[in-house]
Amino acid sequence: MADTLQSLADLKGAVSTAPEAPVHVQKLDAQGRAYATGKRKDAVARVWIKPGSGTITVNKRAVDVYFARPVLRMILQQPLLVADRLSQYDIVVDVEGGGLSGQAGAVRHGIAKALTYYEPDLRGILKKVGFLTRDSRVVERKKYGRAKARRSFQFSKR
Repeated sequence: MADTLQSLADLKGAVSTAPEAPVHVQKLDAQGRAYATGKRKDAVARVWIKPGSGTITVNKRAVDVYFARPVLRMILQQPLLVADRLSQYDIVVDVEGGGLSGQAGAVRHGIAKALTYYEPDLRGILKKVGFLTRDSRVVERKKYGRAKARRSFQFSKR
């Protein structure tokens, strides 16, 4: 409001323009794939999705070989199950850093972000469930004078 209002009658006539919500558009590369980066702990996953038969490849290996534990494979499939897109996309993942649990969380984050880039309408569903939020918890550093990050050395009176 550049000009000053003198009375309440002027306030009724003044129109306030609220900023509009950002419009999310589809983001695809030259090959028609959606790309996203997912992170969890020290793991970083680069994820590409494109329409296909539903195969998931992690570091040039099948997902059953790379993530042998069923719990980790379940974590990967959560965004696809919530969005009801389990066998509609081929997913290629390059993941590095951290352990298998952190890598599975990073891949889940990347798949959720890539789904929203390919289909912006899914953003509300995935955001409500919490898959688009980066889990920022990382390992606390070790402090000097301590055995670990917070644990003290064992006390001995003599």
